[in-house]
Amino acid sequence: MVNIEFKLTPWRLEFAGEFASIANNYNIAKYMRDTFPHPYTEVTAEWFIRDCIGDDPGHSITYAITSDGKVIGSIGVFMRDDVYSKSCDLGYFIAEEYWGRGIATGAIRQICAEAFKKLDTVRIIAEPFADNTGSRKALEKAGFTLEGILKKSVYKLGEFHDSCIYALVR
Repeated sequence: MVNIEFKLTPWRLEFAGEFASIANNYNIAKYMRDTFPHPYTEVTAEWFIRDCIGDDPGHSITYAITSDGKVIGSIGVFMRDDVYSKSCDLGYFIAEEYWGRGIATGAIRQICAEAFKKLDTVRIIAEPFADNTGSRKALEKAGFTLEGILKKSVYKLGEFHDSCIYALVR
């Protein structure tokens, strides 16, 4: 494994082309919610980036993950509401060519530390598909604890999948 230097970089519209290029990957899309389309177009990337830029900073923190000025992923934490108002959801992905290099783990650690400082949260939750072993390992290495497995909780591309509940609690 070769570690690569990366940064969490505020989103800019100029990232749309690069972002669409890395996001347009079936091996990523198959583990994402249906709101993450495949194919992933530059129009979709522009919408996503505008949404990130316009988010309330007291409600979410979002970044492009960059290396050498190039977009290689995305990460964000999003406050929940109602009785879950002291919890955040975590979402992220890394371009396939950068898998297995410690980038997801490092990005997760950084954004969670920032979320605990800037947001009114005590708990950050991630819900990877149970068969997404790379994502599960990244979460565990970043200090998240597996709290449970939800059987047949995801229906994606005509198939049921189990999902996991991981949490990092302050």
